[in-house]
Amino acid sequence: MKIVVCVKQVPDTTEVKIDPVKGTLIRDGVPSILNPDDANALEAALTMKENNPGSTVSVITMGPPQADYMLRECLAMGADAAYLLSDRVFSGADTCATSATLAAGIRKLGGADIIITGRQAIDGDTAQVGPQVATRLGIPVISYVQKIYQEGDMVYAERKLEDGYERLAVKMPCLLTTVKELNTPRYMTIKGIIEAYEKEIIVWDHNDLCIEPEECGLSASPTKVLRTFVAAPKGKGEILSGTESEMAEALISKLREKHVL
Repeated sequence: MKIVVCVKQVPDTTEVKIDPVKGTLIRDGVPSILNPDDANALEAALTMKENNPGSTVSVITMGPPQADYMLRECLAMGADAAYLLSDRVFSGADTCATSATLAAGIRKLGGADIIITGRQAIDGDTAQVGPQVATRLGIPVISYVQKIYQEGDMVYAERKLEDGYERLAVKMPCLLTTVKELNTPRYMTIKGIIEAYEKEIIVWDHNDLCIEPEECGLSASPTKVLRTFVAAPKGKGEILSGTESEMAEALISKLREKHVL
């Protein structure tokens, strides 16, 4: 079985700051990490590989050259091969253009039986890339997967909902997007880290993927970000005091003043 995992290098959101004058992200000095949901996707793929002898797991990402470090982390966790789609014409891509590039990369790999992605990336939170890749490849998708069971050419999954879950079955090839409740990602091993730096990261540009510059990156992105800003802090809240009935009466009075009631 051939498994491909789409991963992304993202800025550590706990360290991200915004320039108050320019309204842009300050990326200098901000560490980059493997997108947390993608770590769950990789763990799911590695578990499937262990349960299906002879299977392979490849990771693929679109990003700048420094994404090499993140890909080696995936190799150290147990992935067999890593592919970096890197080209200046890929920059500025929204989810639409990103999915087009990733789909082209997966086609160059010869497709896959199962493609797994994280639910969403913490730097965008759109949850769009996985389903868009599936659409471009013409394969079915199950999103928000919290449990997976695979048998033969069938995949059975529980899809997380706000108030429960759905049980779904789909025939391979297919794409799954995973949530953190699915598993706990494994740690890298010393042996895995050493072997990861002995492997080659295969880098492809738009010529390798046989796509034109206008079909990727900013040129193919209908989404435009007009402004990024930090929301102004709200005023200090008011704490009511007195008996329960007095506080209730005061609250109702204030809500009426604001025409809420």
